[in-house]
Amino acid sequence: MAANGQSPKLLCDGMLAGLARWLRAAGYDTGLAPAGAVDRAVLDTCRTQSRILVTRDRHLAAHAGRGIEVVLLTADGLDAQSGELSAAVCLNWNRAPFTRCLLDNTPLHEATPDQRMRLPPRACGLPGPFRACPACGRVYWPGSHVWRMQARLEQWQARRRPWPGD
Repeated sequence: MAANGQSPKLLCDGMLAGLARWLRAAGYDTGLAPAGAVDRAVLDTCRTQSRILVTRDRHLAAHAGRGIEVVLLTADGLDAQSGELSAAVCLNWNRAPFTRCLLDNTPLHEATPDQRMRLPPRACGLPGPFRACPACGRVYWPGSHVWRMQARLEQWQARRRPWPGD
C-alpha cells in the first residue's frame, strides 16, 4: 500500500509496457510513459499525479529528485520483475483482477447488452462477468486467456514476501 493507506498509483517507463499491462490486470492504476518520452515529462507526470515511478532506466531514476518515489528494477523477465516490484511496493496481485482496461488503464464497467453483442459467439455462453472500457470501447470476457492470466497473478501473489499487516 502507499504511505497513505491507499493502493499505490504507478507509472511504468516505456521499457516496462508488459509489466504495466499485468499491473492493470491486477487492478492497479498504472500509467505507461509513451515510448521515447522525455525524462522531464515522465517525472512531471509522477509528481503531478502522485505516482510511483517504476523504471529500468538508471539515468531516469537518478534524476527523479525529491517528492518522487522510484522503484528501479534490475531483473529481466516479467516473473522476476514482478517479484522485485513486490519486494519494493506492497502489492496484492489478486487485488481487483480484470477491473481496469489493459490498454488505457480506465476502470471498466459492466458491459451493456449492446456491447455484449460484439462478443465472439463462443463467449456469449460464458457466465461472465462481461466488462467494457468506457474510453476505448474494448469488451472483456472470462475466456481461457483470463484463466491463464489469473493463474499467473496467483503465482506472483504466492511468491511475494508478506508485508506487515498482511
